[in-house]
Amino acid sequence: MAEHVSTNQFKNGMHIDVDGTTYRIVEFQHVKPGKGGAFVRTKLKAFETGAVVDRTFRAGEKFPRILTSVADMQFLYDDGSDVVMMNTETYEQVNLPRKMCADELQWLKEGDTVQVLSVDDKPATFQLPSSVELVVTATEPGVKGDTVSNVLKAATLETGAVVQVPLFVNEGDTIKVDTREGRYLSRA
Repeated sequence: MAEHVSTNQFKNGMHIDVDGTTYRIVEFQHVKPGKGGAFVRTKLKAFETGAVVDRTFRAGEKFPRILTSVADMQFLYDDGSDVVMMNTETYEQVNLPRKMCADELQWLKEGDTVQVLSVDDKPATFQLPSSVELVVTATEPGVKGDTVSNVLKAATLETGAVVQVPLFVNEGDTIKVDTREGRYLSRA
């Protein structure tokens, strides 16, 4: 029998089943109005589609909890339709559908280690580090004397991702990139 959680036990990041759909709790707020019963306002992210919905539940309402686990896995390769990952402890290989993690792939090189989230023992998505170091493979040269502050140019990285970088960054430089915003942070 699945574990049930009450709205009183909600935590950000917890996965629950609402009407047969798996959701991750993004945020929640307990509300106690002057009249009427207490309720909980939530922002939920659908596991399958990624859609974010706002839902309100009565205080004390119960939902089946979806068990999740996290494992360190190494990115081996992308075969076009699947991404192949290997558990760093058991050496077991797992295939993730490419469409599920296409956005994250632009920041990964073969051999990088990430945390893979599994829902009900099925790999679902992975958590990237907050920043990565990548080599610039193509960019326009900066013009000497062009010193206006905050002027940016496009740079293609070794993974194929394109980010805006300052004029002083050249091909072959290693830069640090914020994976959440796809933004240049500094030279590595």
